[in-house]
Amino acid sequence: MSLAETPEFPKDIKNVLIVYRPDTKNAIKIASELAGWLIEKGLKPFSHPKQKLKMGSTAVPPVKQLSRIQLVIVLGGDGTYLEAVRLLEGRRIPILGINQGSLGFLTNTRAEDLYPTLEKTLNAELEMRPRRMLTAKVFKGGRLVKEATALNDLVLERGARSHLINVQIFNNKMFTLDVKADGLIISSPTGSTAYNLAAGGPILHPEVEAFVMTPICPHSLTSRPILLPDHRTITLKLHKGHQKASLTVDGQTIMEIADSHEIKIQRSKHVHYVLRDPSHNYFNLVAEKLKFGLRS
Repeated sequence: MSLAETPEFPKDIKNVLIVYRPDTKNAIKIASELAGWLIEKGLKPFSHPKQKLKMGSTAVPPVKQLSRIQLVIVLGGDGTYLEAVRLLEGRRIPILGINQGSLGFLTNTRAEDLYPTLEKTLNAELEMRPRRMLTAKVFKGGRLVKEATALNDLVLERGARSHLINVQIFNNKMFTLDVKADGLIISSPTGSTAYNLAAGGPILHPEVEAFVMTPICPHSLTSRPILLPDHRTITLKLHKGHQKASLTVDGQTIMEIADSHEIKIQRSKHVHYVLRDPSHNYFNLVAEKLKFGLRS
């Protein structure tokens, strides 16, 4: 789907999934109050299948059929938001992020604005803004052994190992370069303000149809971030020599990579949707959260 092809906002929301940050008592308290508020509005709340949520002595049922859900509300930080994205597995269900963490770049709605923002949501006054995702496929001997989708980034890194990793990079089967570094980040525009930015990569506007490759602590000063159009396929291979690395997807390590593996990274067929006020200015968000453009 093109970023210009955004589906209509759900007009008759009935079933709402609540995902909260489990290690924060305040988030659990707010989640319980939110469930009660939704019921008063005639909606049916559901909890994450691995989370328990109660309103007094009444338990909120865990979701069993995600296809029934029309809205997801996340109470937490960006890690909790990414957990909700993983749970949806590419379904076109909008997520409203309420910040209960520290930075809250994805969960950018303040906790005190929860109910006014929800009123706007239920009145279809917010917009569904599309966000490109990435897919990584890991092959061994030509056979697919693992597949994963990321909203933010895919990272190949040495982890706790003492030696740098040597990575061969190809795009559309054409050799691009060798990188010797602690690791390599392949970031979407949404994830460009996360690990990519911390490693010295550029900020990409969320609607840019590209991804960026950023080395982590490269051994050479000439190893710089590279921006590529997202219709291309990036292939990563470790140099021969019994090297090993870890493949991390949106902060979750999914498998160990050896020099016998080949990782192909492409634009995902799935598109994620965030909820934003029509007046939302991305650069105001970057300035608020990251102090972008502000003079000391």
